[in-house]
Amino acid sequence: MKIGLIGLGVMGWRIGANLAKDSKLDFVYDRTLSKAEDFSKKYGTKYFTSIKDLVKNSDYVLTMLSDDNAVSSVYGDIIPESSGKILVDMSTISPSLSIEISKKIKENGGIMCDSPVIGTSIFVEQKRITFLVGGPKDKFTDVKNILQSTASNIFYMGSNGMGLYAKLVNNLLLGAYASALAEAFNFGIKSGLDPNDVVKLLSELSSSKSPTSEIKSPKMLNGDYSTQFATKHMRKDLEIVQKESQNLKVITPLSSLALQLFRMAEAMGYSEADYISVVEVFKRFSPK
Repeated sequence: MKIGLIGLGVMGWRIGANLAKDSKLDFVYDRTLSKAEDFSKKYGTKYFTSIKDLVKNSDYVLTMLSDDNAVSSVYGDIIPESSGKILVDMSTISPSLSIEISKKIKENGGIMCDSPVIGTSIFVEQKRITFLVGGPKDKFTDVKNILQSTASNIFYMGSNGMGLYAKLVNNLLLGAYASALAEAFNFGIKSGLDPNDVVKLLSELSSSKSPTSEIKSPKMLNGDYSTQFATKHMRKDLEIVQKESQNLKVITPLSSLALQLFRMAEAMGYSEADYISVVEVFKRFSPK
């Protein structure tokens, strides 16, 4: 069984590294050739300069890509070569797009699962991420056996697209929560409280404390926006929530407001920074 990985970004590289260390990765591809070359040298995998060549030589193909456009482009090359292959897309994209692609792959004789990730790059390094899998149930065990080398939890959520809907549930909450966390932090600082006490309150004492508040509160205190999950990706995910909520005819007012705050953070130059940089929006528009 040969396994290939397409996409060596912040998450893809680390997931690939875990798989390679567990002898579960044979081939890699990235549109930035130097990344593929560097990964190959470090972990002993073969790299391809063509998506089609990687797919042809692989039984399982994992993809970790940035957005709908990237997935559409890459799978445009994958679909013609997908007969007899099992595709596992770990990207967070629109469920409706993923379902559409999975149908085309099925028509061509292949199988696709959506398997988005909950957790940051740090969690990947610690093998603590969670995968939410959507697709044919009879392939779940095979997919799980591969992904368990880089995850602590792997859940089957249902048919194609259900993994992505589950991921959007998580990121809807995360985007709204991070916005509220930043608002509360800024409110506490502006009130005159000791900043360290505000951090202790949010990360340790509050009844709403969480792993997110434990990680992000010190980052807000120190102005440390080193990227664990980029603002642009949070904005993108909340945009998907809005699009899918229209299709589903459900109201999502809190995540809609959070989306505007993350767009403002991007406009202020924090697109590539960690998403908790949204606190700078509250700082910027609060009177001195």
